Amino acid sequence: MAPLLAPGMVVWLDGDLGAGKTSLVRSLLRARDHAGAVKSPTYTLVEIYVISRIYWYHFDFYRFNFPEEFLDAGLGEYFRADSVCLVEWPEKAAGYVPAPDLVVHFRFAEPGRKLDLAAYSKEGRECLNTLRSGLPDAAD
Repeated sequence: MAPLLAPGMVVWLDGDLGAGKTSLVRSLLRARDHAGAVKSPTYTLVEIYVISRIYWYHFDFYRFNFPEEFLDAGLGEYFRADSVCLVEWPEKAAGYVPAPDLVVHFRFAEPGRKLDLAAYSKEGRECLNTLRSGLPDAAD
């Protein structure tokens, strides 16, 4: 999925604590040749990575008490045409965080996790269609 995420895209990561949201971000960044540490932004709100002149922003709004904290923190400026924004706990910033192009829903399923992807824009649909075309066994 990493090569399919283009600048300007917003991806919401939806799932319980420990479901694998940060692990997916780590894998996406590694697939784009990021060799450094990838940590959860739970306490920092955002971790920033620059890969091939593309800004990758990893957000975590878990600790928000009110959606307005998104505005107070000035986070809207990160959602730009030259960045890919990966957002954990977007519902905690409801009404302020930009709409997603793609949503990844994480569910616990023995023996691991199950991911459901949904597209909410033209770019998201293109990404999802390309991804599915490379995975002939992927469920719709």
